[in-house]
Amino acid sequence: MTTSPTAPLARLYLVRALAALVWAALLLLTAPAAGPWQTALLVLYPLLDVAAVTWQIRADRAQPGTRAAERVNVAASLVVAIALGFAATASPSAALVVWGLWAIGAGLPQLIAAIGRRRQGGQVAQMLSGGISVLAGGSFLASGLRGGTDVAGVAGYATLGAIFFLVSAAALRTSGRRATA
Repeated sequence: MTTSPTAPLARLYLVRALAALVWAALLLLTAPAAGPWQTALLVLYPLLDVAAVTWQIRADRAQPGTRAAERVNVAASLVVAIALGFAATASPSAALVVWGLWAIGAGLPQLIAAIGRRRQGGQVAQMLSGGISVLAGGSFLASGLRGGTDVAGVAGYATLGAIFFLVSAAALRTSGRRATA
């Protein structure tokens, strides 16, 4: 039996989706009271992104391209993890500002990478996810700048991202089965 070249990416998308859903549930459980658990969770999410994108870069070695967008995403997510650690201890508003900036900064490279990978299939959801990330980031940024404190809203953002990753994983598995049949 031949393994599809898209199988590792489909597995990655499935793992990313499950991790995001677990993370969102944990954030909702801690959301009523800001504190160290919430700060830890806010810092953890961009670190999960770093791990996933690094895995993606390694899995895509056989594909042509520089992976510049993915490398920008990794660097930005590392910086954001540190910034969220400081911002979340300052105020929920500051955390929302940082989260919003990150969502914009992570969404753009995701959109660019998905457009570049569109021939592999399963990328429409990733393009939508990147675009929506930019829009949601703008909303979080505006909320934080207005003094908003509803950090639980980012759980919805992560859940929507998980849905997009699940759709992409399913599409890649389907296209991979067709390619190996």
